[in-house]
Amino acid sequence: MKIATMLESFIGYFSDAASRIFALDRNEYPATGIQPFEGEIDKKHRRSSH
Repeated sequence: MKIATMLESFIGYFSDAASRIFALDRNEYPATGIQPFEGEIDKKHRRSSH
């Protein structure tokens, strides 16, 4: 009986891990890549064109 319980918990442990590894993507990462600039340019640090 004890062996059957241990085997069941062992299989359950690895099946849970496998289901988390191969599950559909549920991660909510922020958007990456080129993002449009929506701020304002600081006039004091702007390069002059002379």
